[in-house]
Amino acid sequence: MIDWDRVNELRNEVGNDGFAEIVELFLDEADAAIRDLKNGVSENDLEQALHFLKGCALNLGFSELAKHCQIGEIRAMEQKFDQIDLPIVIKSYQLARAEFTASADIKIAS
Repeated sequence: MIDWDRVNELRNEVGNDGFAEIVELFLDEADAAIRDLKNGVSENDLEQALHFLKGCALNLGFSELAKHCQIGEIRAMEQKFDQIDLPIVIKSYQLARAEFTASADIKIAS
């Protein structure tokens, strides 16, 4: 679910302080994106919302979330909106976030 090698690589690249800032920003932005998906995003904005969330997920090693976002993004691009599984995107984020915050060796503001 989480690519811990990517997490460690990022932490090594930016240091502990920078990493904590990146994590806080990622979680804030991802929480907002998930909230938007839960509240309903227009079909016109869905591809962009999934693309944004996928990029965030890849940067921080949320590999399972990135995979689900990519599938949804492709389906949105193909205008197959009825085949996009937003509940699995949302659930994947919730599980990854819980695992990450429980396991990452940083202080995360709630």
